[in-house]
Amino acid sequence: MKPIAMHDRNRAQVRSGAGKANSGVNLGKLCVTGLAAMLASLQPAYADDQHMAQGDSPHSHAHAAGKIEDADPPLVVDLTYTADIWRAARGGVRTGTRYLDNLDIVAEADMERLVGWSGATVGVYGLYNNGASLGELMGDAQVASNIESGVRALRLYEAWIDQKIGSNASVRLGLYDLNSEFDALEASSLFMGSAHGIGTDISQSGENGPSIFPSTSLGLRVAVSPAAGWAVRAAILDGVPGDPAQPQRTAIKLGNGDGALLVGEVEAPLKNGKLLLGHWRYTALADAVNGTGKHHNHGTYVRGESRLVSERDDPDQGLAGFFRLGMADGRTNQFSRFASVGFAYTGLIKGRDEDQFGLAVASAFTSRDYRLASAADAGETVFELTYRAPLNKWLTVQPNVQYVINPAADPTLGNALALGLRLEVGFRLR
Repeated sequence: MKPIAMHDRNRAQVRSGAGKANSGVNLGKLCVTGLAAMLASLQPAYADDQHMAQGDSPHSHAHAAGKIEDADPPLVVDLTYTADIWRAARGGVRTGTRYLDNLDIVAEADMERLVGWSGATVGVYGLYNNGASLGELMGDAQVASNIESGVRALRLYEAWIDQKIGSNASVRLGLYDLNSEFDALEASSLFMGSAHGIGTDISQSGENGPSIFPSTSLGLRVAVSPAAGWAVRAAILDGVPGDPAQPQRTAIKLGNGDGALLVGEVEAPLKNGKLLLGHWRYTALADAVNGTGKHHNHGTYVRGESRLVSERDDPDQGLAGFFRLGMADGRTNQFSRFASVGFAYTGLIKGRDEDQFGLAVASAFTSRDYRLASAADAGETVFELTYRAPLNKWLTVQPNVQYVINPAADPTLGNALALGLRLEVGFRLR
């Protein structure tokens, strides 16, 4: 990995070919109008209210992780259209406005109920993104919007088979989003900043990132639940997701020295929450950030969440908190340490039981080798304030404010302020 030049933000999830100033605006407006009209005319049965209230982030793609319940039919299809309107109000590279949008089409089939295949679930996930970039205005490294992809594309995002083994284990094989199950928390999914979906220490890694939004790779995941509240997960994935030369395509290209990404995670119960401990490692060597030599890229993280306060008359309402600490090899990464903390309150306003209010902070600290090679500052810190309000069973609005200190650790950039509004239209077809 070569040293990253100033103003050239770490493309942990934002690839080359970012949208221009008005990229996707007209198309986005047409999509909002057309999709809303189309879905309204379908009059489907809705997903349960809790699905809409939890704030599932498009970044984490939690709804694609095998969530068919017994009350559901054997085949369910979720459609979610997410539109972001952002104003880069000050600092960063320059001020300006961006319209980002993202369409998720997720289908899951219980193969046992459909065709008698015991213990099997099949998932297929299609994804459209308009490719517009807020980051080119902000200059930040940690990506303020978790639907920013940097490339306009309509692609197959996931396609896998999950097979249960006994009562406490399963194997999943196929095109796989690592963040759908690894390094994922419920409390942090409220936030729109990408660093709260998966830590910057791992999202920055790899030639084309790890197997996360917007590019996934072929993977094999094994999961075991040895006791109540405990889980052990391990995965092996192609070391270079997709085709970096053609980022708009879904491609599975094994070999060519890509190596593999190995990830392991242990989940343990906490009081009213859970604790995650994970480790990841690439088998192929990566270029050093100072331009000398190659090294194995690896890292470790610990992450936890807990319900801190529950309202007396409704245990689903109250205050939840989360934290994350991560480390990555400083010889091959821009950021060698990461820390985040946040709080989310559900039902803060009387009569608005599903609304969520949140405050979070994420800091990524540059490695010593990177600072010496690029004269970078010590790191980037992002403060995020947000409020998510379901207006009905299919429409949610979420205003958002983010303040970035030292964008991309670039001493030539001023602190950046971004004001955003997210509209989310979601349906479950049964």
